[in-house]
Amino acid sequence: MSGTSGTIDVLVVDDDFMVARVHRTFVERVSPFRVVGTAGTGEQAITAVDELRPDLVLLDLYLPDIFGLDVIPRLRTAGHDCDVMVVSAAREADTVRGAVRHGVVDYLLKPFDYEDLRPRLDRYAARRGRLLTTVVRDQADIDRVLSAGPALITLSTLPKGLSVETADLVERALRDTDGTLSAAECASATGISRVSARRYLEHFHTTGSADVSLRYGAAGRPERRYLWRG
Repeated sequence: MSGTSGTIDVLVVDDDFMVARVHRTFVERVSPFRVVGTAGTGEQAITAVDELRPDLVLLDLYLPDIFGLDVIPRLRTAGHDCDVMVVSAAREADTVRGAVRHGVVDYLLKPFDYEDLRPRLDRYAARRGRLLTTVVRDQADIDRVLSAGPALITLSTLPKGLSVETADLVERALRDTDGTLSAAECASATGISRVSARRYLEHFHTTGSADVSLRYGAAGRPERRYLWRG
């Protein structure tokens, strides 16, 4: 069944059937994705992958029988190479690192809405398309295939009120700048307010992802400038 007529087949795994229904609705609004089934437990998910052969599994972690990350090695042992996108309320750094080690393609924190999920599905579809069609001639071809992958480093530590999507925008602005970036410059580059930009930049500084230096002007408080260190 998997991948018929260019579609990307998805299995939604969540122990709350109402949440699974909402996630199913979200996914089916994005072309070329289609949901081929849902599962409410880890064992059901493994059985469903056996039967349905999806391309992508949207995997909750807090399942009633098996911790979600423990489902992934069982799928691999059974010979399934489906991709896995974690959708969970789990914010612990160890859990996010574990997800990265298991090779998940993305990690989206609950609760989320359609506008949070859609760009991640779009990004996954684009990257999957590159993997399926690319001809590798040199390192540049490989780099193009692997570009625009999900950035997971900040997901587990975002304080309340900060969104993953805006954090991605600020991170890209920091990475792309030639030198340091002020909150005002970040706000201009991302389209968010200066106050919001400062909150995200300070978050990256607190977590060790960015360095801060002070630039002293002719008068007034020194300007805080941020440098991405990753």
